[in-house]
Amino acid sequence: MIDRQLFKLAGASAIMRKLAVLEVLQAIFIIGQALALSAVLTQLWVGLPLNWPLLLIFVLCFILRRVQDTYRDGMLEKYASQETEKLRKQLLNKVFNEGRNLVQRQGTGSLITMALDGVDEVRQYIKLIYSKVLTMMIVPIFVFVCMLFLNWISAVVLLLMYPLIILFMIILGYAARDRSAKQFGNFQVLSNNFIDSLRGIDTLKYLGLSRRYSKSIFNLSENFRKKTMKVLRIAMLSTFALDFFTTLSIAIVAVFLGFGLMNGKIGLYPALGILILAPEFFLPIRDFAGDYHATLNGKNSFKRINELIAMPSQPSENLKLTDWQKDDELLIKNLRFNYKSAAEIGPITMKVKGYQKVGIIGMSGSGKTTLINLLSGFLTPSTTEITVQGQSAKTMNIPDWQRQLIYIPQDPYVFTASLRNNVAFYTPDASDEEIKEAIHVTGLDDLVKDLPDGLDTIIGQGKRVLSGGQAQRIALARAFLDKKRKVMIFDEPTAHLDIETEIDLKERMLPLMQNRLVFFATHRLHWLKEMDYILVMNHGELVEQGTYDELQEKHGYFTKLMQGMRGEVND
Repeated sequence: MIDRQLFKLAGASAIMRKLAVLEVLQAIFIIGQALALSAVLTQLWVGLPLNWPLLLIFVLCFILRRVQDTYRDGMLEKYASQETEKLRKQLLNKVFNEGRNLVQRQGTGSLITMALDGVDEVRQYIKLIYSKVLTMMIVPIFVFVCMLFLNWISAVVLLLMYPLIILFMIILGYAARDRSAKQFGNFQVLSNNFIDSLRGIDTLKYLGLSRRYSKSIFNLSENFRKKTMKVLRIAMLSTFALDFFTTLSIAIVAVFLGFGLMNGKIGLYPALGILILAPEFFLPIRDFAGDYHATLNGKNSFKRINELIAMPSQPSENLKLTDWQKDDELLIKNLRFNYKSAAEIGPITMKVKGYQKVGIIGMSGSGKTTLINLLSGFLTPSTTEITVQGQSAKTMNIPDWQRQLIYIPQDPYVFTASLRNNVAFYTPDASDEEIKEAIHVTGLDDLVKDLPDGLDTIIGQGKRVLSGGQAQRIALARAFLDKKRKVMIFDEPTAHLDIETEIDLKERMLPLMQNRLVFFATHRLHWLKEMDYILVMNHGELVEQGTYDELQEKHGYFTKLMQGMRGEVND
């Protein structure tokens, strides 16, 4: 129920001490409120005039209790928000540092859920645990001691019912915890499935499988709904059992006090005091149980986020590399990579030198993207021997290497920000003249003319909708502005564009590749003649490599691949 890691947060001891003082004050206000009200009603019952000082004490305790609650909630909200934002930053830093390696292992939907909904649940978890637990530990003790002085028999009866309530809470709580943990895993699967469905909806429509796949999504979500209802049934049963036993306890005490009043064995003042304090005695545990399900979700999220943050980092190499120059070499020998599904990439042996345009060609699923991710350092090879700028390494996850990279994927990310900030993302100090030049070179002039506020127009999600070609041009404009980075990596950047847009972009991309080392994964044939060197992939293996003319002369797999892509038939 309570994660010990929760109390290792920064400032946890200080906030707990403050809360303990506030809970003691709350107990005093509750007791003062109950005793003052009992005294006022008793005096009125025996015919005495209204005791205004006692009534004022009741009102004052009531107001101070509410003020204390407001102050406590505000303090907890501020603390919980600060700590969860730190947690969110740690998680986002982990995702940023690990890159695609972590995303591919955990799933995009799962990470998004943790960074958004998960962090919000943790914030609620911190607030509930810190306040509810301390209230449950302090307030009932003070109330019980007060009831002992009023009528010790009633106090003992209420105390004997307390362990029974806790026992039912534990039994039902374990059941709810197990169901909730399973449901939390189902939610992560559903999140990943939903994100993957959104990404592939165009392909599914193109293949005519969208209707069939919609049934799979419906079945998955319906299964999730049914399991959620089972969790809620247990949570509602727990609440019902708790309310039943607390009500039964108070009813038993009320009957006992009623007979005592009728027989003259107990006075009206202590009887009223007991009846007013009895609900307050059980209120902390009822509040705790009522929020138990919410705390379970928060605990699962808190545990999961800490597991993600604590995951071993992808192995990296601390080499001191200089900016890539025309005489530098990258040599890779016997590179292999294994997915959990047992699919293997490799062995791959290749050598590039200086400023080259290296094309990577192959059918879908041949391993082009995996090779790109290995060259980028996003994935760690199972085995390999790498020599870069004369230094040995076991992975391309080298900070000095990645600082030189310009990476342009199939779907470049457009931030919800101004066009100016999107273009100058890697070079925030770029002047307006430089940004306008980059926009002109990449053919974005017409877009700027259509935007109501020009460079200051906000684009991105929920704002100005951009076409795939426009998004790619923004990515190219970023590359144009960045003159320092000498290594460009393209992962099929024109895969989703029509041929007219692609040809137009090609004319603007080729000048950007000059005096740079370029790795260009594609399945479009017209790019290959522009490449200085070509790597041919098939089923995860590097089957051929060489210049365009050398590969043509071999009449091997490259030739067959070219003929197949052109639709030519060999007899």
